[in-house]
Amino acid sequence: MQNNKPRSSKRYKNQYSDMKNNKTVLTILTILLLGSTELFSQAAKEFRAVWVATVDNIDWPSKNNLSSDSQKMEFIKLLDLHQKNGINAVIAQIRPAADAFYPSSYEPWSEWLTGQQGRPPQPYYDPLQFMIEETHRRGMEFHAWCNPYRAVFNLNRSSIAPTHVTKIHPEWFLNYGDKKYFDPGNKEVQQFVTNVIRDVVSRYDVDAIHFDDYFYPYKIAGKEFPDAASFKLYGNGLDLESWRRSNVDSIILSLSNTIKQVKPYCRFGISPFGVWRNKSQDPEGSATEAGQTNYDDLYADILLWLKNGWIDYVAPQIYWEFGHPKAAYEVILDWWSKHSYGKHCYIGLGIYRAGTNVAWKDKTQLPRQIEALRNTPNVQGMIFFSSKSFNSNPNGWNDSLKTRYFVEPALIPPMEWITVAKPEKPKLLLVSSSSYGNASVFLVDGGSNKAPIRKFIVYTYQENGTGPSITDKKIKQILIADNNQAQLVLPQLGKDNTRFAISSIDANNNESEVQLVGQ
Repeated sequence: MQNNKPRSSKRYKNQYSDMKNNKTVLTILTILLLGSTELFSQAAKEFRAVWVATVDNIDWPSKNNLSSDSQKMEFIKLLDLHQKNGINAVIAQIRPAADAFYPSSYEPWSEWLTGQQGRPPQPYYDPLQFMIEETHRRGMEFHAWCNPYRAVFNLNRSSIAPTHVTKIHPEWFLNYGDKKYFDPGNKEVQQFVTNVIRDVVSRYDVDAIHFDDYFYPYKIAGKEFPDAASFKLYGNGLDLESWRRSNVDSIILSLSNTIKQVKPYCRFGISPFGVWRNKSQDPEGSATEAGQTNYDDLYADILLWLKNGWIDYVAPQIYWEFGHPKAAYEVILDWWSKHSYGKHCYIGLGIYRAGTNVAWKDKTQLPRQIEALRNTPNVQGMIFFSSKSFNSNPNGWNDSLKTRYFVEPALIPPMEWITVAKPEKPKLLLVSSSSYGNASVFLVDGGSNKAPIRKFIVYTYQENGTGPSITDKKIKQILIADNNQAQLVLPQLGKDNTRFAISSIDANNNESEVQLVGQ
């Protein structure tokens, strides 16, 4: 985790002295700030994310036997691609099957990292710490994606370490299909999973904890999930389906409380299957005919969690096209917009489906989905599944994002219900003003805040003759904070009516009041 202790201005003065001897660095910084202000026009607030799946090496790393350096290079390349496309957050899978992409006292190293469960990366490094640092360095958010109940991905071929929890507590687990799952009804299981998440939030600077749609597993035709013994022990007079839902409710509430106790500004999000319930099952359901649903088959009562404020965002996976006969994109989009209960709603988009049928061969399919969600109330953004789909620029959609939909940077909307005080406006210290490079160098200090400062927004505005007017301010640059501070290089002030202002953005995406530069 980052140390939030402010660094001294003396260190920045020394850095500036070094920089004066490095024309290349100064030139690059000056060019960045002298670029067209039109490029950095007032940013929208929109969540633009991509899922990075590690299970079975879907997205990263591409193979389970890469060296540490190759893993790092792949992740950097992945981030650079998405940053270029305008993405502002990644949702990276760090616990796919009761394993870990970080050193853990609870669970062994993932087989998809090193080829053998329990084997650390060589040379040794902490992949989660590396991913967080590289993501934050680009001004992007890092959401830690965990699977709650899957313990063995494939009973026939998965690598299982002697220290894996299935070996230590075999009584906690149930086999279903070709997988092994934690028993959701076991109270010790719920506490174990809560402890794992507590450990992550305590030790790492994650912006959110993210769970996908795998609670109770998707049903296999003709096979009942084998939890009869647990139901007999813990059922407490409930019917089976209500009991199963209560088990999932319990762990969601436990996780929510734990995350907020450890780190109040860390968010908690769920990405459910696209259909909560069909209208034929519940008047409140959607006009769909889904074969399985969250409520009836996965025992996930998403609406209850939203109503009770247990989760901060919902990201329904709407991977169907416009006009789909059983689950039309436009129908489900409208339904979720009316059932987010004041929490954020990010729409999961299936870019992976490019070319799979006539509808997804249509180059306008994804752009129209983006336009539709932007024109729908109570929707704050989107998430694409999954990262590797972008590698081939399917249907030219990378180009569409860069040149049309994500041309301007977007700030991630804050969550007003998270009780973290608005950050102080940043303090500026003029380190040096020099004719060399025609630049002034400032130390920007975000001060002491309850949530760490993630970035600073540099605005331009015009002086109107009677004083500063920043109602028409435009974003000129986004500075990435390091330990709540950053270095700001500006062209010499006072040449024309253009003025500069700067604000702080904290880990909950709250923005401070602006500080005028030079005043």
